[in-house]
Amino acid sequence: MSIYSAILRPFLFRLAPETAHEMTMKMLAAFAQVAGRRIPAPGGQPVSCFGVKFPNVLGLAAGMDKNATALPAWPLLGFGFVEVGTVTALAQPGNPRPRLFRLPRQRALINRMGFNNEGAEAMAARLTRWRESGRWPCIPVGINLGKSKVTPLDNAAEDYATSFRLLKNFGDYFVVNVSSPNTPGLRDLQAADQLRGILRALKRENDTGRPILVKIAPDLADEGIDDIVTSGEEEGASGWIATNTTLNHSAVPPAMDQQGGLSGRPLRERATEVVRRVAAIASRPIIGAGGISCAGCAREKLQAGASLVQLYTSLIYEGPGLPRRIVRELRDESA
Repeated sequence: MSIYSAILRPFLFRLAPETAHEMTMKMLAAFAQVAGRRIPAPGGQPVSCFGVKFPNVLGLAAGMDKNATALPAWPLLGFGFVEVGTVTALAQPGNPRPRLFRLPRQRALINRMGFNNEGAEAMAARLTRWRESGRWPCIPVGINLGKSKVTPLDNAAEDYATSFRLLKNFGDYFVVNVSSPNTPGLRDLQAADQLRGILRALKRENDTGRPILVKIAPDLADEGIDDIVTSGEEEGASGWIATNTTLNHSAVPPAMDQQGGLSGRPLRERATEVVRRVAAIASRPIIGAGGISCAGCAREKLQAGASLVQLYTSLIYEGPGLPRRIVRELRDESA
């Protein structure tokens, strides 16, 4: 039994989920300030994807380091890349607490965070400080962009463009998040005409040539997935992330159910199905996400057509040793 499962997890799980998250992030942020310059690149099998070189295939999904407060620390855990955010053009508090819920038996979470973050301008300032301090991480950094809650859907394209304009010199790739279930109306932006408008607005700002990916929901029918991929690639999308959290709570006991997006083990099978569907029609790379808690889970997404994979929820249940273990096992299998 690891120190994490024997001591740290029981301690953290006595706290409210968001309190435990905030405490963990503060510790990682403090460590990043002290040791950021000395963190070596993680091991694994390097891969090139949408013009970016990754030291291994495993990344940290958006949602953990929303404000890039612990950015230099993630390579130490073995991640081959990190995705910060979701960040919005305007700072916003998110939805009322409580808004994060553990489901230990299902190894899952439900969240209705609502894109709580300090805003794109504050993130740009923090990323500038990380870079100028010499503590910029030795792995690629993705930046996940969302729509500000107060911005009408008709103005969504400019809202995304504003965030991108402020942050385009920092990210190795960017993600258009139109699939979170926790911002009213956001998933309507997955419609082909709306998505085209957002991608066109970003293209006009993208004088740095940064890759721009689109993150899609697992709750779409196959025809909806096909429409998004077709319209997105016609507008120059560089790749896809499959998937976000799900509104299908059939795996959740009614007494434990909450409003919000479900992540973790119950999402594994559906996320893999979506990866396979996207891979069948897409010509651009896919990052697979959803229910990855072991090397076998990661391999499943890779075999379905993903080039890279991400995790988040399993880190909470399995602890900080999980990323290196997955990367090592994937490397050993292919040796």
